[in-house]
Amino acid sequence: MKHHRLLARCAIAATTLFAALSTAWAADKPNVVILATGGTIAGAGADASKSATYQAAKVPVDKLIAGLPTLSAVAQVRGEQVFQIASESFTNEHLLTLGKRVAQLLKQSDVDGVVVTHGTDTLEETAYFLNLVIHSDKPVVVVGSMRPGTAMSADGMLNLFNAVNVAASQDAHGKGVLVTMNDEINSGRDVSKMINIKTEAFKSPWGPLGMVVEGKNYWFRLPAKRHTINSEFDIEKIETLPAVDIAYGHGNVSDTAYRAFAGQGAKAIIHTGTGNGSVSNRVVPALRELRSQGVQIIRSSHVNAGGFVLRNAEQPDDQYDWVVAHDLNPQKARILAAVALTKTQDSKELQRIFWEY
Repeated sequence: MKHHRLLARCAIAATTLFAALSTAWAADKPNVVILATGGTIAGAGADASKSATYQAAKVPVDKLIAGLPTLSAVAQVRGEQVFQIASESFTNEHLLTLGKRVAQLLKQSDVDGVVVTHGTDTLEETAYFLNLVIHSDKPVVVVGSMRPGTAMSADGMLNLFNAVNVAASQDAHGKGVLVTMNDEINSGRDVSKMINIKTEAFKSPWGPLGMVVEGKNYWFRLPAKRHTINSEFDIEKIETLPAVDIAYGHGNVSDTAYRAFAGQGAKAIIHTGTGNGSVSNRVVPALRELRSQGVQIIRSSHVNAGGFVLRNAEQPDDQYDWVVAHDLNPQKARILAAVALTKTQDSKELQRIFWEY
């Protein structure tokens, strides 16, 4: 009997010690919050052989976390379901709600980093928006997947593990908002979805910032443009975003879309030109007219891998009082224009902002 009581006491003591050690061990881990918004990374399909046929935004964040128990080896992780939508349905209001929640969390002493799970269709827009308006040097990592979790060779779990690993890392501080996909760490400012059926879909024309290999970050370059803590924009001071629309240039293009957007209240129009942001002679008169009415005209390019628009090349931007988008693609130019217009209506100031961000 004494032997049994002794064994029982030893078992209780061991359990208590293990619990204390576990608590102490967990306290040493960084605290990472996963904000879930839906998308393919939360998608599910009926057939494991189908990687492109599925329903997005089906799996809640608690199940995503529960399905990846190795996260506990990297950080103390908790999740919040901010939205549960496919990212093509993201609006300016979604951006503002998400941005404000990210900012709130990063102010907390018990939050060391934030991960945002996101659909890939507009992931690059959200990442760039956060890069512009979040005033913190703590890591913010946006992540998605190209295949739902039900597909063979699904990429979401490794992408999420890498995202948490980066968000929990001291060496990720001060590098702006990041995107971890396919083992690469890209700047939210540069990266774009280049193809829709491969796991290596997200690329930067200027190359990744680094890689994540077996839980270790390897860095190769730093972002050169202004971001986060050095940005003049602050999510806490932005309540609405002005309407900015994108019109696509092509052979035989007309001015119909430009006039329609302006008629619906667009404060700026991103012209998605061919090559160096070229503008058809059929469209130039309408754009000059709209600019005289106060609509900002911003020339960008639909060249996928690094459309670089030079000022006063192709068009006399100084004469027409137009702005060029520098190397930003049309969708990122829309984000920057909307954010910038919350502070200025001056085209020269807008051009400065496009050079700096």
